[in-house]
Amino acid sequence: MTDRKCIGCGQVKNRDELIKITKEHATNSLVINGNAHTFGRSAYLCYNNTCIENAFKKNKLQKILKTPIPQELKGNLINEL
Repeated sequence: MTDRKCIGCGQVKNRDELIKITKEHATNSLVINGNAHTFGRSAYLCYNNTCIENAFKKNKLQKILKTPIPQELKGNLINEL
């Protein structure tokens, strides 16, 4: 199954159309668009500001990844656009 759900808007899209944020299991560090071999808990977002804002506004990203999210990650995600 290559479809994933955006946590910002809830739309189901192909994995290639989404930003992948992964909390690595070994180091507990956050990786944006890591490779397929990055093992850990992941969340997906559409490539638009609205979905990124929604994920941070409602703490969805923090809840899904089960880790505190640094505020500078938001800037890094917007730079991915």
